[in-house]
Amino acid sequence: MLEKITKHQQTSSDFYKFCLLIPTWNNLEYFKLCIHSIIKNSHYEVQIIAIINDGSDGTLKWVQNQKEIDYVHATENIGICYGLNIARSLIKSDYIVYVNDDMYLLPGWDTILYEEINQINSKSFMLSCTMIEPIDTGNPSVVVKNYGTDIESFKEELLLKEFSGLHRNDWSGSTWPPNVVHTDMWDLVGGLSVEFSPGMYSDPDFARKLFDAGVRIFKGKGNSLVYHFGSKSTKRVSRNNGRKTFILKWGITANTFVREYLHQGNPYTFIQVAPKMSARASLINRLKRIFSC
Repeated sequence: MLEKITKHQQTSSDFYKFCLLIPTWNNLEYFKLCIHSIIKNSHYEVQIIAIINDGSDGTLKWVQNQKEIDYVHATENIGICYGLNIARSLIKSDYIVYVNDDMYLLPGWDTILYEEINQINSKSFMLSCTMIEPIDTGNPSVVVKNYGTDIESFKEELLLKEFSGLHRNDWSGSTWPPNVVHTDMWDLVGGLSVEFSPGMYSDPDFARKLFDAGVRIFKGKGNSLVYHFGSKSTKRVSRNNGRKTFILKWGITANTFVREYLHQGNPYTFIQVAPKMSARASLINRLKRIFSC
């Protein structure tokens, strides 16, 4: 696989507050909008590393002409697990932010995260921004407000005018992007687990590895906001059976982990200890693991 991958360092600075890893797969217009939002709405100087899968739609050529974007190029789609891991040697920041290419980052996203990191005063955390999504999918951790379901219908000016009124209380259970961890925690648990390639369920698996390493702060910041168009690339990918891989690896379902361990979507509380599951919940998870084999 390595012979299909090249890495390119184009950035001129040696210090950035955050490093943003952005995988993209022939999704140029959304990717360009994502980059536009980062440049326009970030307060701090941030490093951007694009993980370009294929890129024959013009993404590769466009990024090569952006002299302040570092990039990894794979001649075929290697997924997010391999992609984010191979980008590690390009990172020039203490904090890694994983961002999807179909997201628009809103003003204050970075200052709010950095203020929270300073208050935590530890490397053991996982923080997430809060997504604004146009369609209600039942996700308890997002704000639902329609500013467009695609590039053509996107209402950027209206979103920038109204977003500050869409914040919510901080919530428990940070796992999905945009999320931020310290590079030492990333290295400690070995980044994303490639057995989940191309990437389905790699988010809760990464959080589970952090949990095992002692992380107890899994916090979504309710006023650090991004607009999410919704899985513009993942709808095209051939999906791995991450649900099965997770339960065979950990002995519980991903839903059990995010619900019982991380209390995902609930008002934020610090996690004290791993939960003691009821006999019924333990039996259900045991049976699900058996039938996954």
